[in-house]
Amino acid sequence: MTNTNNKNDLIIINDSDIVAVALRHIKAGENCKVDSISLTANQDIPFGHKIALRDIEEGEDIIKYGQPIGHATSSIKKGDHVHTHNVKTNLDDVLDYEYKPNNELIAKFKEKYADRTFQGYVRPDGSVGIRNEIWIIPTVGCVNNTATRLAAHANELYKDKIDGVFAYNHNMGCSQLGDDHRTTQAILKGIINNPNAAGVLVLSLGCENNNLNDFKPVLGDYDPNRVKFLVTQEVEDEYEAGKELLIELAEYASQMKREEVSVDKLTIGFKCGGSDGFSGITANALCGRVNDLLVKQGGTTILTEVPEMFGAETLLMERSVSEEVFDDVVNLINNYKRYFQKYNQTVYENPSPGNKDGGITTLEDKSLGCIQKGGNAPVVGVLNYGEQVKEKGLNLLTGSGNDQVSCTNLVASGAQLIIFTTGRGNPFGSPVPTIKLSSNTKLYEKKPHWIDYNAGQLVEGMSFDEVTEDFFNYIIEVASGKKTNNELNGYKDISIFRDGVIL
Repeated sequence: MTNTNNKNDLIIINDSDIVAVALRHIKAGENCKVDSISLTANQDIPFGHKIALRDIEEGEDIIKYGQPIGHATSSIKKGDHVHTHNVKTNLDDVLDYEYKPNNELIAKFKEKYADRTFQGYVRPDGSVGIRNEIWIIPTVGCVNNTATRLAAHANELYKDKIDGVFAYNHNMGCSQLGDDHRTTQAILKGIINNPNAAGVLVLSLGCENNNLNDFKPVLGDYDPNRVKFLVTQEVEDEYEAGKELLIELAEYASQMKREEVSVDKLTIGFKCGGSDGFSGITANALCGRVNDLLVKQGGTTILTEVPEMFGAETLLMERSVSEEVFDDVVNLINNYKRYFQKYNQTVYENPSPGNKDGGITTLEDKSLGCIQKGGNAPVVGVLNYGEQVKEKGLNLLTGSGNDQVSCTNLVASGAQLIIFTTGRGNPFGSPVPTIKLSSNTKLYEKKPHWIDYNAGQLVEGMSFDEVTEDFFNYIIEVASGKKTNNELNGYKDISIFRDGVIL
């Protein structure tokens, strides 16, 4: 990335790029520069949008991040605004891929070192939570309000003993068929097993498809001290019965105390939402640095949002640690493309209107920025819905880019913490601490009650090394108990993916 300071109007991400990104709104006719390069804007260039560094011929690839993000649909002059009006995606549908591992890069991550620690809750099974909460998980949406009332009552009684009691309501669990039914069960199983929950009350109606006789075999082995069950149709007063179970869970959870543990026990999920032209340059790139730092210390990271890998997937495939993992990545990508095709949708129908307003032009533009969150770490595994990580290192997780759904998927796969990058802002939070990382300072200053950390300082004179160290320190603080804005404001929700008929 070209060095920037307050005197520069533009930023060039890679030396081979033929476009630069505006660091401020540049008016038509204005002279703008980055280091020794100077040019005149032929049209208004909004903040975060691209300007041509040289003449570009019709049909020529537009290079950003050192990679093609599409091709020119007409001739483009030096100084022109480069966006959706003159650029089109290069993407196609299902593709064949060849295994070409980047062995030099993979080798850099083979040596692990233990360094940082945090204060976490070590569970009896050896897992570690960064919160000591009780979660109420409905098996079906019919008992959502029962769960909410029980959580409110329990918080009044036990707030001094634990980190809180939370009901995670949803609208699934009944009238679903086949894969959807199994996906709901897998997601709920994964949420129940997340180590941030010291205790879990599984709340059932009794007659739903996902009744306990059907769900318990899916859940498998569990600690009866940690997981309790209540079928509301089977008791006269479900509130009194629920309160008695919550008393047991609170007493059990309150015995657990924070202790020093290595960061190799951390699992961080990465997510981006409301992205802008700087997301891939600042916030996502900072996540990549943190990702690599944690993986090198033996920790685990999870990258999801499969549609936002399209166009950049080969950069992930070449980092697969084995041909078996490579095949899994290929299936991850192509199966999600087939999901689009099943509903007669174009594979590249992305980015969103808000993304385009923020300066993102094509899906390749978005994807190349999106996968920056994965850093350079080797890909060690591919996960399905609700599947827990098995290998330490960078894992890829199936799922959409939808903010609520993808964060729920991350929690169900074991993330104790999520880093959520955004250029336009979003108050949403998941059941686990959800660090909101802004790509620009303007958003950080405008929404201090949403945003936890500002990556915009990377284009204001701060170096990546300085900001990475500071941000990693902040992550350690959050893992050790410092609350994020989503926790302080009570923004903690789930949304379960479905694909199919509801009876």
